[in-house]
Amino acid sequence: MPELPEVEVTRAGIAPTLVGRRLASADFFVPALRYPLPQMEREAFVGRRLLAIRRRGKYLLLDFGNGHLLIHLGMSGSLRLVAPAQPRQKHDHVDLRFAGKARSDATNDAIILRLRDPRRFGALLWLPDEPWTHPLLKVLGIEPLAAAFDADWLKRELAGLKAAIKPTLMDSHRIVGIGNIYAAESLYRAGIDPRATAGKISGQRLARLVPEIKATLEAAIAAGGSSLRDFIHSDGSSGYFQQQYFVYGREGLPCRVCATPIREIRQAQRATFYCPRCQR
Repeated sequence: MPELPEVEVTRAGIAPTLVGRRLASADFFVPALRYPLPQMEREAFVGRRLLAIRRRGKYLLLDFGNGHLLIHLGMSGSLRLVAPAQPRQKHDHVDLRFAGKARSDATNDAIILRLRDPRRFGALLWLPDEPWTHPLLKVLGIEPLAAAFDADWLKRELAGLKAAIKPTLMDSHRIVGIGNIYAAESLYRAGIDPRATAGKISGQRLARLVPEIKATLEAAIAAGGSSLRDFIHSDGSSGYFQQQYFVYGREGLPCRVCATPIREIRQAQRATFYCPRCQR
């Protein structure tokens, strides 16, 4: 599943091209993804100029002034910028056609934002009201790259928790966007066992964990995200952060620091990778 770095890379990839353009048309080729597509609401946003593209957790918000198009990539979704003449493929379900960026809205540089989603677990919804009060967004936790996410905040949030630290970091009601890959990598960089009880981790160790979470996510964004099976960038390329993994997907291989074989266990029905020597 695309995680925070992949979604941020997508946002940064499409925003410079699309912001300021007028949405000329919206074509939906299936009735629904995870939720029904906003067929009946098209009059509210088609013809409007795109003012900004923001990210909240793993959601993208296209701001048209009178509301927002919310996009979630689900398990297998991707957004691509394509020329209007480029043929659709089997799993291309939504085309948002933007007119030229010039004031004349010339059509010679029109472009399509195309949503591909083989598994149809993604979402595209029209939010006419304040987006942060929408049920999908109002339950989200703190942004891990925000200044407010610090060791003091994390210590208060974890106080008394008996759950293991890794699934706790992945709880989007507490912290958004830290998926399986980046939770495993952050804990390795901080030297913390993923099985450690969240509420018992010392403030000193949390003070080491928070900057490692930020550094891991920022490094992944800089590397263009990870080359997940179904994820590609808006230009069709893929990220290469997987080349920097310390533990994720490396079961049985030697730790890059101490040469101890990396282990794999299951936590909350997800694979967890860690070094038994470096992570205590």
